[in-house]
Amino acid sequence: MSGEIRFDGRSADVTACGCVTEAMAHRGPDGSGLWARGPVVLGHRRLSIIDLSAAGGQPMVDSPLGLTVAFNGCIYNYRDLRAELEGHGHRFFSTSDTEVIGKAYAQWGTSCVDHFLGMFAFAVVEHASGRLVLARDRLGIKPLYLDQTAARLRFASSLPALLAGGGTDTSIDPVALACYMTFHSIVPPPRTILNGVKKLPPATVRVVEPDGTWTERTYWKPAFSRDAAQAGWSDRDWEEALLESLRVAVDRRMVADVPVGVLLSGGIDSSLVVALLAQAGQHDLKTFSIGFEASGGESGDEFEYSSLVAKRFGTDHHRILIDDSRLLPGVDATIAAMSEPMVSHDCVAFYLLSEDVAKSVKVVQSGQGADEVLGGYDWYPPLAGVPRADAAEAYADVFFDRRWSAMPSLVSPDWLIDHDAPSELVAQGFAEPGAETAVDAALRSDTTVMLVDDPVKRVDNMTMAWGLEARVPFLDHELVELAGRIPPGLKLADGGKGVLKRAARGVVPDEVIDRTKGYFPVPAIRQLQGPMLEKVRDALSSDAARRRGLFRDETVQALLSDPNRTRTRLGSNALWQLGLLEMWLQHHGVG
Repeated sequence: MSGEIRFDGRSADVTACGCVTEAMAHRGPDGSGLWARGPVVLGHRRLSIIDLSAAGGQPMVDSPLGLTVAFNGCIYNYRDLRAELEGHGHRFFSTSDTEVIGKAYAQWGTSCVDHFLGMFAFAVVEHASGRLVLARDRLGIKPLYLDQTAARLRFASSLPALLAGGGTDTSIDPVALACYMTFHSIVPPPRTILNGVKKLPPATVRVVEPDGTWTERTYWKPAFSRDAAQAGWSDRDWEEALLESLRVAVDRRMVADVPVGVLLSGGIDSSLVVALLAQAGQHDLKTFSIGFEASGGESGDEFEYSSLVAKRFGTDHHRILIDDSRLLPGVDATIAAMSEPMVSHDCVAFYLLSEDVAKSVKVVQSGQGADEVLGGYDWYPPLAGVPRADAAEAYADVFFDRRWSAMPSLVSPDWLIDHDAPSELVAQGFAEPGAETAVDAALRSDTTVMLVDDPVKRVDNMTMAWGLEARVPFLDHELVELAGRIPPGLKLADGGKGVLKRAARGVVPDEVIDRTKGYFPVPAIRQLQGPMLEKVRDALSSDAARRRGLFRDETVQALLSDPNRTRTRLGSNALWQLGLLEMWLQHHGVG
């Protein structure tokens, strides 16, 4: 999805919008469209999943209502909403969820977002007023990037696509750089690494008037606090409620006019998705797992567990073993697919997995988000006894890659800001009402900030790079609301995600529940050596890197001399973090 609205009396730049739209062909390989009306233009690349006919094409013009809609994502309850809207007198010319958005906007205005169950970023243009409405789903699963000047606002589902339209300020935002280097490569909205590009925050509706003025509201915030009505619930009550909520979320995400598969890592989260689909009667479900060659003493696959689950539930299972020869070119392609620099080596895994999976299906479900929502990571238990007032500082101590005091030894003086902006941003979020305990506050922050701008963005960017739509049932907003009410002790039990592990007993094999926590392993990146190390060295030693001067040269040289010794607090390779940022900037022609 893309578009532009001008505020200077000129017609929208259809050519620029066309360039932006075509730069996202990988996100929508099944068709394209442009619609222009005076100062406004909308563009769309189509991935046909619901209503495969031409009637479902976009941008979708609803002439009787005087609206045009461009939309990225899926409204899972669109059939129920369609029936409700028909009861209000609306008549439909397609069977698509896109048309439901337009009719819902006509019926309820910007409050239409409260009716949607799904993942979405959409633009609605009112023909009569020239008003533009932009909105993003509650958990930020679908992205929306903005490039606004005094003369116009341009937007797209991808940051690199915006650059293809020209005229974007590509200077680096020093505050965003500080966040990248401390907050585990996370740059919270509205900032991005570039001064000229912002992102619409999750759960946000922005109304843009023809003169350039705009208003914005946040329409959803999870409380992560207890509900008095559930004060008497037993542990088993919570387990059953969570399992039922996940069952509903998984079922919702099967809505499609094409087959839906599952990315099966072999962990409890994706295994439970497969199990619930099997219980619901899904047959011949396609499942996919990935593995890499071992390196540096680290195993590169989890096939043992994914194969166990596939056998138990009779899925059509595909084990994808990635040869090391694909890794080096895979890194370049992964960086090209990143809307923002993301340090996790999982990006490469998701990119290469998606390349192969997209040959079989267009839609997959994924277990992403369970750890953030249900307390599965090892930085949560240390917060259990921390006073609520000290939560933000304690969280930064266990999660940040490095604290502010370490920045002068790493970042060049020209790029250092004069205050600890990352800690201030975290403290601001932690200070908001709700979130009764330090653990609640950390889970709320991770669910609404970290998750959005790391794991969720990673999955969206890498799957959509191959025209593959990933759906994440653990981020169903009703499930997130329920999870937020669960007492923290139940989530931290059993080494993390205790309430989910106990709910899963008898549903998935015990071996999957009792195993050591795994991850998406890419050993050749975690242990930099050979051609991969040379790629990082070349990026950090290039003329472009020297001109930019982001990092202290002596620090870079020290890291290059012993590339696998220095790790961030969460275990990422520090040299990779620096090199990844430089490679992203250079690939996208920044600076």
